[in-house]
Amino acid sequence: MVGVVMGLSSCTTPNSTSSTSTVPENSSPVSSTTVASIKIDGSSTVRPISDAVAAEFRKDRPSVEMSVVESGTTGGFRKFCAGETDISNASRPISTEEIAACRQSGIRYVELPIAFDALTIVVNPQNDWATDLTVEELKTIWEPAAQGKIKTWMQVRSSFPNQPLTLYGAGTDSGTYDYFAEVITGGTDTRSDYTGSENDTVLVEGVAKDPGALGFFGLAYYEQSQNRLKAVAVDDGKGNIRLVGVPVQ
Repeated sequence: MVGVVMGLSSCTTPNSTSSTSTVPENSSPVSSTTVASIKIDGSSTVRPISDAVAAEFRKDRPSVEMSVVESGTTGGFRKFCAGETDISNASRPISTEEIAACRQSGIRYVELPIAFDALTIVVNPQNDWATDLTVEELKTIWEPAAQGKIKTWMQVRSSFPNQPLTLYGAGTDSGTYDYFAEVITGGTDTRSDYTGSENDTVLVEGVAKDPGALGFFGLAYYEQSQNRLKAVAVDDGKGNIRLVGVPVQ
């Protein structure tokens, strides 16, 4: 999962067909003295980086108002391509449809890859049975056909207890959701009967308070709450077992 930041560089006419992925020729950075505010929105997994950068920027430019919020990758691109934000945090590349929307609105931008992230599968610390799950088991849990049917842990693996299974995960406007759906269900959607949010802190709180919970979100939010969550190793069925994106020795 690639974390990227989309930086607004200039505007073109609405009917422009010029490239949207490079800095306009002969352009130069806008002087901070002419900027009253900078609005940043998008991915929650990229937000910690933007928060840190914004804090450093404020030290040098205290007169510039900095706003860093999160509405998910898709929600952030929607605002960015409408000209409502200056920088869009994203945990996936911009889509063809979003490129078209930006071009239609006359928005030109620079795409800046900044990091590689890991997606973490977590359970409540009281869960002493699910130390690992296979990709197929995750598909059994999360595929659209599981909605309203897979309700207990025993339905996932017969050795698991007959305990209610409650799910927490990224909201549908999140790039994390797009990635998870692609690699786990093999499509663009998951079941919808789960607690979803673009705010990963909401998901952390949900899993931490629910003994029967299973959730997924970016690694950074697990690292911040390791005393309240337990990471689950994932077996891809090919002899590779990974825990929070790192091979288990």
